Amino acid sequence: MKRILLIFLLFSFSSHSKDITQQTGLETNKTQFLRIKTDEKNTPVALQLANARYVPIDGIPNGMYVDLISAVHVADKSYYENLNELFKTYDVVLYELVAPEGTRVGDRAASEGKGMLSMLQQGMKNVLGLTFQLEEVDYSPKNFVHADISPEDFKNSMDKNGESFLAMFMRMWLVGLQQQVTNPNSVNDMDLIMAMFSPNKERDLKVIAAKQFMNMDPLMNAIEGDKGSTLVTTRNLKALKVLRREIEKGNKTFAIFYGAAHMSEMEEVLMKEFKLKPAGISWVDAWDLK
Repeated sequence: MKRILLIFLLFSFSSHSKDITQQTGLETNKTQFLRIKTDEKNTPVALQLANARYVPIDGIPNGMYVDLISAVHVADKSYYENLNELFKTYDVVLYELVAPEGTRVGDRAASEGKGMLSMLQQGMKNVLGLTFQLEEVDYSPKNFVHADISPEDFKNSMDKNGESFLAMFMRMWLVGLQQQVTNPNSVNDMDLIMAMFSPNKERDLKVIAAKQFMNMDPLMNAIEGDKGSTLVTTRNLKALKVLRREIEKGNKTFAIFYGAAHMSEMEEVLMKEFKLKPAGISWVDAWDLK
């Protein structure tokens, strides 16, 4: 069961929103995009995602910025409600969806080939007492722009790179086993069993899932390798290609709404290729863990 949870969390790595504010430490090359907020007793109270802003190094064009809006595909309803309001403030919102060019969420093409993944996400949504991104986010506004590869391009990229889902899952499995042995803070099967029979089952399972999120880096490294992967790198490059196109149209304010696992690599490209620098970050509650 824990391995199923890990696989779900990998694919999910897509309260009130606040104004983006300055935060010290953003000058470093790596920004944290996910964290667990704790209280004074170190008890988890929320899974939080980062909204990080980037602006031109030379200030040109004036007023331009790109916000990386970290996504998780199942979350509290209030998280998506606040995102819907936030998205109204941008000229362009670039969103992820492996579907033919220009597909809108709700189109038939948007749901093709997603049966197994959708069933898994819907099942986890019900178990954790959360809501599903595709059901809560309003993708209909004109400022929403599809910025992802097609299923055909996804397959072609995997074939070209010699990738397969079976090999990817096997690497995840092995890394997960290693973590269980070497990481004293890793979640074990007994933790899951106890949570399943807890009187506060939804909350306890969400805490376990949130902790698993925090241990995803080794799993992502196993998938990405030295050359990147179709799952992350190829899709990121497509999103940033669409961003460049939208900048050339004269738009100035952008949101890139992608899973949190994509953000570190996107940040690197924004800084190196687009000549942007971190300008601020806000943290939003995605899961209430109280």
